[in-house]
Amino acid sequence: MKGAHMNRVRIVIVLIILIVLAVTLAGAFLTRGVMTYLPFLEPKKGNWTGAYVAHGVVDQRPWQTAATLAALAQSAEERELAREAERLADHEVDQAFSQSLRQASLAKPNLNGKALALQQRVTELQETVKNDQARIASLGAGGGKKLAGAAPDDSDLEIAKSQLGLDQDELNDSIEDLARESGDPRVKLQQELAARQAAMKLYNDNASKDDGQTAVVSAEQYRSLAQQVSTWRSLRDRKELIVQAQQLANADVAALTGDQAAMKIEVAGPGDKAAGASSSERINRLQQISAQKNILSILNDRLGAQQQLVALYGRWEQQVEIQRKIAVHLILQSLALIAAICMLVILAGWGLQMALEKMVHDPRQKQTLKTVLNLGTQLVGLLLILLIVLGVPRQMPTILGLATAGLTVVFQDFILAFCGWFVLMGPNGVRVRDWVEIDGVGGEVVQLGLFRTWLLETGNWTANGHPTGRRVSFLNGYAIRGKYFNFSTAGQWMWDEIKVSVPPGTGVHPLIKGIYDATVKTTEADAKMAEAELKRVTHEEGAPQFSAMPSVNIRPAGTGVDIVIRYITRAGVRVETRNHLFAMIVDLMQGVSKEDRSKEDRDVAPLSPPVGA
Repeated sequence: MKGAHMNRVRIVIVLIILIVLAVTLAGAFLTRGVMTYLPFLEPKKGNWTGAYVAHGVVDQRPWQTAATLAALAQSAEERELAREAERLADHEVDQAFSQSLRQASLAKPNLNGKALALQQRVTELQETVKNDQARIASLGAGGGKKLAGAAPDDSDLEIAKSQLGLDQDELNDSIEDLARESGDPRVKLQQELAARQAAMKLYNDNASKDDGQTAVVSAEQYRSLAQQVSTWRSLRDRKELIVQAQQLANADVAALTGDQAAMKIEVAGPGDKAAGASSSERINRLQQISAQKNILSILNDRLGAQQQLVALYGRWEQQVEIQRKIAVHLILQSLALIAAICMLVILAGWGLQMALEKMVHDPRQKQTLKTVLNLGTQLVGLLLILLIVLGVPRQMPTILGLATAGLTVVFQDFILAFCGWFVLMGPNGVRVRDWVEIDGVGGEVVQLGLFRTWLLETGNWTANGHPTGRRVSFLNGYAIRGKYFNFSTAGQWMWDEIKVSVPPGTGVHPLIKGIYDATVKTTEADAKMAEAELKRVTHEEGAPQFSAMPSVNIRPAGTGVDIVIRYITRAGVRVETRNHLFAMIVDLMQGVSKEDRSKEDRDVAPLSPPVGA
């Protein structure tokens, strides 16, 4: 039941993740248009939406396109083309403003109601301003003198100038009110032109003067395959944007050509020879034709700028295509290098295997070496391929530090083993043929290397101590972070123990005394040496605090008693001492048994009937 519940939980989790993944992918697909470089383009068709034109009177898209593409330019050739495109687009937009202003001045708004009253007010203020200017001129020419030969009154002149300023401000306000009321676009055009001039000044101040490197030189910095592929994709996207910008310029050329043809027809109208036209009408018509000719001249200038933009975007597209071919060339070089590395790895693996077939004859060792060499060559090849794909890291000191720390963590056991070798080579270390115990495993040291210690394992010290035939290996780090016992150097003494079972009816006390005396006699020399050595090691004065004398204890058992003999001996002669004590104990037990049988015979003999009775 628990397993089925866990399976249901996992299925629910997987379904939730799949739903989230589907929703996010759908959202990313639907909002993909926000990542376009030219935000006034429709992401699907590449058409010009006019979204930016709707916010202003004059179409500034040529400048917006050129500025956007200029920010994407990389090489020195592209930046030079970008600056030329910005210059042409800036000139075209300026001419568009000039044309719009002239066309707005030709339009005659329909005045009624409040607009008509404002027009009358503007006319009155214009007349007042003219009178103020005439008065200032007369005062400046000396007409303001009160008496002949007297100096002109400067206060009257200053008052007249102040009045002129007030009337002029009121006139400007009235003109703006009239323009808003009558729908005259010139006010909005002036505001938009002022905003553009301020934005252009800020753009020019912040523009970078660095031309960068040429296409061939800049391509050399893309040394990794990932950078080359990313550059190729960026150039492909930039080429598409330039093509779209060229389409915009072509569309503007077509639109301006149509405006030019319409303006030529309008300029070539009846003119001042129209029948029934008065002199004032003819004068107005001539003025209108003159203004239209100026507009036609501006249209011709704009058309020429747009045609130059079309040609420039064509050259820019060719330059990007050249850079894209350079990126493709670098990608092919990287792929060829990766293929060569793969081939070299395969050939190196074959060569090393053939060399192993001739040099190594042990099948087990041969298989191990083959596995190691194949893995080593593959890792080297993978590292080289990663360097080609991702490139050489730039933050080399940091990377080396992190790599060193990682290798230290990975190989900390081997580092400790190498340092432990120096400890083992010290005066209290380990030598070949020493009897040692490492991590609970005892045996004789048969080999001592820089990193490992090999033991020929023996049985437990309380057992027989004979070799088991197993060869045990330890990293030398145990000398630093572990513990080991060496029974072949100072401190080679050990307490051994023998247990003897005595059957019931045997004289225990005489046997214990005999065993104790025999043990003391047998281990006396070793006990004195152990006490002397311990005294030397602990630097004690006088008698040592512990006694090396043996002990014999008696313990009750199920069918009799157990005698436990504990004594000190050297590890190297432990087996001999143990066998000697066993032999003496057996003799003592046999002697006690004979005495017990003789005593029983003496106790039983008087009770026997006499022979022949």
